[in-house]
Amino acid sequence: MTDFAKNLRQLRKQSRMSQFMLADKLGVSQRTISHYENGSSEPSLQILCRIARIFRVTVDELLGFALKDED
Repeated sequence: MTDFAKNLRQLRKQSRMSQFMLADKLGVSQRTISHYENGSSEPSLQILCRIARIFRVTVDELLGFALKDED
């Protein structure tokens, strides 16, 4: 499972949102959200940005990228 899949599931559950509710907000099917969460499919850039806005995180955070200090 990808970092994105894990992060999406975690953020959705923390927000007490069902897959159906998230799918409705994004205009996709519940099955599509299930595919994102089990890692068998990845969203388009447009959908990825919309997911990040819904959960108030950056795309980098959603994808699991951590910025390292540059000292």
